[in-house]
Amino acid sequence: MIYSQNFKTAAIALCNAGKFIDSKGWVPATSGNFSARLPDGTIAITTSGKHKGCLQVDDIMLIDADANVLDGKKPSAETGLHTSLYKRYPSIQAILHPHSINANLVSRLFGDEIILENYELLKAFRGISTHETQITVPIFANDQDIPRLSQVVNSYLDAATDCYAYIIAGHGLYTWGESVPEALRHLEALDYLLDCELRLRGVKKP
Repeated sequence: MIYSQNFKTAAIALCNAGKFIDSKGWVPATSGNFSARLPDGTIAITTSGKHKGCLQVDDIMLIDADANVLDGKKPSAETGLHTSLYKRYPSIQAILHPHSINANLVSRLFGDEIILENYELLKAFRGISTHETQITVPIFANDQDIPRLSQVVNSYLDAATDCYAYIIAGHGLYTWGESVPEALRHLEALDYLLDCELRLRGVKKP
């Protein structure tokens, strides 16, 4: 298949994001998946089973808005979670899903949500201009049935406003943005804030 320049540009951005995210220890083994929406509505997304710190352009594949494969490569089992978010939020152009330690620990300690408030770093999120605010990050039970999990997420988001991320318990988090750099900024801010909350709880990490 001959890929467009838009695909190649997005693929390179996802590969670079993978290197950065791996340098933080957020995608151990072959965990995680990343995607970027192209101007024509198709989606560049990481293939299944690849180490995200070693991604090459050939490790990125092309799907349509309904998660149908367009180039014969094997997508992640969680691809439907990406396409569901793109359908819901027309403005977002990138989604990142790491398996960070902080997200996993938070999912064990904070029930069905974690509220982040009165942190200066909340201003890293699009649309927030003051520390005098709060964001809620919902926590959903893990489920190998991705369509069913997607329905649970969608039911929450139907009633939510200004959601920037969600956590899948014992698994990892999803966050997004209007570009790959913005999604990375949201991810880095989230991990820092989750770390702050864990330290407040007195959780000791390696």
